[in-house]
Order: sequence, then structure tokens, then C-alpha cells
Amino acid sequence: MYNNVATRVLTGECRLSYVNLIAPRANNNDPSAKPKYSATLLIPKTDTAVYQNILQSIEAAAVDAQGKLWNGVRPPVMPIPIHDGDGVRDNGTPYGPECKGCWVITASSNNKPQVIHQSDINTELAPQDIYSGMYARVTINFFGYNRAGKRGIGCGLGNVMKTRDGEPLAGGASAAADFAGIAAGGVATPTYGGAMPATPGQMTYPNIGYGVPAPAQAPAAPTPGYGTDQYAQQQAAPAYMPQQTQAYPQAGSVNPLTGQPW
Repeated sequence: MYNNVATRVLTGECRLSYVNLIAPRANNNDPSAKPKYSATLLIPKTDTAVYQNILQSIEAAAVDAQGKLWNGVRPPVMPIPIHDGDGVRDNGTPYGPECKGCWVITASSNNKPQVIHQSDINTELAPQDIYSGMYARVTINFFGYNRAGKRGIGCGLGNVMKTRDGEPLAGGASAAADFAGIAAGGVATPTYGGAMPATPGQMTYPNIGYGVPAPAQAPAAPTPGYGTDQYAQQQAAPAYMPQQTQAYPQAGSVNPLTGQPW
């Protein structure tokens, strides 16, 4: 009981998993159902006081539903929303390691819950401060249901008061974890001008500064005697080349351009 409501409970500090407190999430098992806000509460088994309060509130909800929804008949096997984190799920698979040593309850609501921090209960938290893995205290309310021939007890989600941060359960890593062990100035500075690592399938050249590889030499011309006769004839040198001699003017002759004697 909480605030004089027999079906309502204020939990102690517990860890939150599968957090959907910022936007509602659709039910994968029932696409036609209205999307809801939800969170899974991992309540330590050491918190026996809260556990007893939960059982009493579940019983109060069953009594209320028996008279209002179940025609005075309680289900012989009544489904309840609290599960043993050290056991297995309904489908036989074990709960995750974060559930060990905890009672597991999933609570949902059609209305967006208020999420605050215990240091300031009048201000709602920013979305980036709300995540799976954080610790909080939560108000929950148990109720009976009778849907499609199924009867049992469900758990409604109230408001959430974050108490402290925890390791995220979404599979991401924090910046501290990514860069752990890297001290200031401990990052190796690359040596400029050094040999670059080879790229697979790419030719490599010796490192000679900013020079470029020398162009490949043109292929040598075929040796005379091979190939076509035409090529051989073009490459053959003439047997004799007459040499031209320079003529010099004779004494007493006149330059035809100037009219003067040479």
C-alpha cells in the first residue's frame, strides 16, 4: 500500500531495464495494440519489505477483480507480473545476467510518466539522462484484467525518480570505457615522411621524398631481321651518303648583294 491505495507500491531503489519512458513503444506481440510507455524493474531480493508490499498489493488487486471482472471466480492459476530473475522466462529461456538476484516486474502505462531526479523533484530529466541501466524508485499500481478470455494481474507504471546512474544496458559503451588507459600525451604521433602502409593490390615504391617514380622505358625496337620486310627496309642504313662541301668565294669576285668585292 502507498498513499492509502491498497494496490499501489513505491519501490525502493531498483535498476531499470527495457526503458521506454521518453516515447511509447508498440507491442510486438500485438501490433494493433496502442503503444505504451514501459520499463522493467529489477528489484533486489534483499529488499524483502518491498517484496511483501508487492505481494499484498497483488492480492488486493485480485480481490477487487474477482468481484468486478471475474464474476466472483478467481483463476485457478492466476498470472501475476512478478518473476524470479534467477529462473527462466515463460518461453523457457533464462533471464539476462542483470536480472540475477532480483525480482523482475514489467510495468506499462498509456500516459507518459514523469521522470525526475531525487535532487530536484520539481524538474523533469532531459532525455539523455534516461536510459536502461539507471537506478530509480518507481510508483506502480496492480490491477486485474479480463481480456480475450485471459484473466490475471497486470502492473501499471506511475512516476519515476532517478536515484543514480548505472552501467547502460543498451549495449553501448561510455567514452570512459572507449578511451580507458590512454593518458594525456600518450597517443603516438605519426611520423610524417615515413613509409605509408601498403594498400592491398597496389604497387609500392621506395620512399624518396616527394619524387615520383621514373617513367617506364619505352620498349626497344625489334631487331632488324625480325618482323616484316618493310620494317627491315625502313631501319636499314643507306650504303653511301654523299658529303656536301661548302663553297667559298674566289678572289676578285663581287658580292651580288652589296656590290662590293669580297
